[in-house]
Amino acid sequence: MPKSKRARVVHLSKVDKKGKELSLKLFANVRESLDSYQHCFVFSVDNMRNTYLKDVRNELNDCRLFFGKTKVMAKALGTDPADEHQPNTHILSKHLVGNVGLLFTNRAPESIIEYFSELSKTDYARSGTPASRTFTIPAGTVYSTGGEIPAEEDVPMAHSLEPELRRLNVPTSLVKGKITLQNEYTVCEEGKVLDSRQTRLLKLFGVESADFTVRLVAYWSAATQEVTEIPAETAMEE
Repeated sequence: MPKSKRARVVHLSKVDKKGKELSLKLFANVRESLDSYQHCFVFSVDNMRNTYLKDVRNELNDCRLFFGKTKVMAKALGTDPADEHQPNTHILSKHLVGNVGLLFTNRAPESIIEYFSELSKTDYARSGTPASRTFTIPAGTVYSTGGEIPAEEDVPMAHSLEPELRRLNVPTSLVKGKITLQNEYTVCEEGKVLDSRQTRLLKLFGVESADFTVRLVAYWSAATQEVTEIPAETAMEE
């Protein structure tokens, strides 16, 4: 009788060869950067967008930025004094939790803190994230921004979009060629997780509610061999 495929032992070392190579490369690059740069920052990203992170890389083209596996980066820094690459870098590795990365730079810490405190990009929210605000479409004629600006400054939404709105469970109807709601309709509520239908509606009405921001958590300096934590309010005030 043929052996069941379900009973077959799969060796991860063989399957994930490319992943292992990438991890080894990340480990080596982080350790190399510790020797080459004066400061190493841990940063946290809200509402991650690759496009905006690419802009950060271009702006800080004299720095080196890593956004990879946190366990690998922590291992490269060292998880305790016995395996750290530079003195006290193991303290920095404790901050590598969640959606975080490393930034190596020779710029003054103050200039890096100031740059990120002013960095904020607004984009459309993604499915699976909490709504940052409540959005309600007023009753009556449906306008292109869904009531975000005064009606006299807006234009009625194109009647061709009415089937799309109904498909997205918005109870609209066409009245004299204009999309109309009998009662106001709440698309999302602040704090509640968005689904794909809600994010599509927010995009239809041009509501950008996700802020891409980078918060600096802490940094290590080669000159002092010390780790400095950066309170959230300090990063915002700089």
